[in-house]
Amino acid sequence: MAEQQDDRQADLRRGVRVEVASLVYNILEVVVSVTAGLLTGSAALISWGLDSTVEATSAGTLIWRLRAEERGADPRTVLKRKKVALSVVAAAFWIVVAAILYEAVSAFVSREAPGFSWWGIAILLVSLVVNPFLAWGKHRYGKRLGSPALKYDAKDTLICEYQTVVVLIGLALTQAFGWWWADPVAALLIVPYVAWEGLEATKDALSVDPDDAERPA
Repeated sequence: MAEQQDDRQADLRRGVRVEVASLVYNILEVVVSVTAGLLTGSAALISWGLDSTVEATSAGTLIWRLRAEERGADPRTVLKRKKVALSVVAAAFWIVVAAILYEAVSAFVSREAPGFSWWGIAILLVSLVVNPFLAWGKHRYGKRLGSPALKYDAKDTLICEYQTVVVLIGLALTQAFGWWWADPVAALLIVPYVAWEGLEATKDALSVDPDDAERPA
């Protein structure tokens, strides 16, 4: 029993480290991609950056939730923070859906092709390498800790990886052929998957009841 508790404490610490790394990197993504998107008028880059904002928020919430358990919080407090963490992750998915739709519709209305930014391309290429490692770490410790919020956060990071590929393709088509519509279409291709994960995360958040901690097993 003591050995299992020690293993869980070790997994909690590692889970926190993964989320801290995610928080720091996503702040970098936000600063670079949103700035580049605003300067070039790229709906896809801005949407990608907004998703990074949501990921950073999720990471911060999960750090708060995991540290409570790591520091020996009572079961009710752990369940409360679990519910909050799941709710934040669920809300994050829906915010991304709304932001992508807004940016895409705005791009269709303006009908203007985005400009080119080496900074935007650079952060996208770096993310192609970094995000799979972050997603792997989140899923690994989410599974070991039995944490749906961590596993959903891993899915959000994979969404970001998929979005990165789509945004790069959209920007390449825009620059190569002048297809102004490729940029907003690239953004819209992400919406169905994000909405589905948002629905699943919402269901899990609603299913958590902190009062369960006080009921007999």
